[in-house]
Amino acid sequence: MSTENEGTAVPPAPSAPPVPVETPAASAQSAAPEGGAPTAQLPAVPPSAPGAPEQSYASMGAGAPEAHGHAPGASGAPVSAAEAGWPPPPPAVPSYADGGGSGAGGWGSSYEQPAPKPKNGRGGLVAAILVAALVAGGVGGGIGYSLAKNNDNSTDSTTVSAPSGSGDVKRASGTVANVAAKALPSTVTIEAESTSGSGGTGTGFVFDTQGHILTNNHVVADAVDGGKLTATFPNGKKYDAEVVGHAQGYDVAVIKLKNAPSDLKPLTLGDSDAVAVGDSTIAIGAPFGLSNTVTTGIISAKNRPVASSDGSASSKASYMSALQTDASINPGNSGGPLLDAQGSVIGINSAIQSSSSGGLGGTSQSGSIGLGFAIPINQAKHVAQQLIKTGKPVYPVIGASVSLEDGTGGAKITEQGASGSAAVTSGGPADKAGLKPGDVITKLDDQVIDSGPTLIGEIWTHQPGDVVKLTYTRDGKTHTAEVTLGQRDGDS
Repeated sequence: MSTENEGTAVPPAPSAPPVPVETPAASAQSAAPEGGAPTAQLPAVPPSAPGAPEQSYASMGAGAPEAHGHAPGASGAPVSAAEAGWPPPPPAVPSYADGGGSGAGGWGSSYEQPAPKPKNGRGGLVAAILVAALVAGGVGGGIGYSLAKNNDNSTDSTTVSAPSGSGDVKRASGTVANVAAKALPSTVTIEAESTSGSGGTGTGFVFDTQGHILTNNHVVADAVDGGKLTATFPNGKKYDAEVVGHAQGYDVAVIKLKNAPSDLKPLTLGDSDAVAVGDSTIAIGAPFGLSNTVTTGIISAKNRPVASSDGSASSKASYMSALQTDASINPGNSGGPLLDAQGSVIGINSAIQSSSSGGLGGTSQSGSIGLGFAIPINQAKHVAQQLIKTGKPVYPVIGASVSLEDGTGGAKITEQGASGSAAVTSGGPADKAGLKPGDVITKLDDQVIDSGPTLIGEIWTHQPGDVVKLTYTRDGKTHTAEVTLGQRDGDS
């Protein structure tokens, strides 16, 4: 399934996975070539950066979720992930929750510097709402005055007022108010601006006492090459920050505060593997720029295959086996924490599914329809630690190119790899396990695989060196093979 990273729409993804939404500022995806279906490269060891189309969740968008979209080559021949420089994105998927990649904010309100006030759109909508509120208030006041005037002598009032000086209201641990009160001071609103002045708003949270903040890659993408990055706490204190490392494929990034305060309180990290469908969730972020917003919901599903992207032609897709939640998530929530009822982080809000081509106040950003997707914290934690240690992500691979087309009944190994290379890398993990072009992988351990993007997301929940069991079909017969995952360093 594909979704939007809170802003960009993408082509539909496999039956199981959701998809991302496009960002307002994001450019339209390149049109897919006529002819062969795009293919995604699961890099060999070491593989070249894949580069096929990807699904994107509209950090949560409309229709099928959206994905970071890569289009096949102009020749019309199938393009593998390696050819595209990354595992290609499937059809329209969810978009990033912040709605943007370059030129748009990650999971947030995108903007350009200088930002003129809109004549219509969100500003106009807000103005209309305020006017309506004032008018309603005036009418209510008039009616109230009239009723009071006609009942000056009434003595049958039954209202009861709380005694003054009764002290602060105490809220039990585990209540949403208590969890929010403890978590909000450790969340930040991130503003990323490129050297050209474009950028956007997203969210992040304190990862450790050294000043590291965990967020989404697409939230900080604009500031990676010499741009400006700031993080603002709920108490109004604002800090300049720098990108320590970012992982496009995982959609995870770590930034560090400059002159970080000594009293930082990292949020407690939970166990995303222990989460159950129906568990309560609390999301914190800056939807449409409204910092420190708290919303609630439940875990709607686990292991949801998602390919997300900002929808721009230059964007690469991110793949995840996501936690799905119905907590309200909108552009600007990207990178924010998804908490459990105890206040522990179980995921990073990253993408949304949207059903609208228009967003709040008629803008191009789409809003929440109750289908949000978060990167499981167990995976994000490992990626963050790797980024802090080396500055670069590490990806597990099987050394084979798979089709990103839906309807293949699984992840089909293509007949040809990127740029005419072999679809199965000689001496790679898949080759050693006996897999060949044309084989259709239908399971990874006990997880059903219904498409190439689903396989990629599931492989990336593991570590290089892990041994997994692949179930595949060849000539109508089912086979199994144990594969020791290889390794690729970096995003390209």
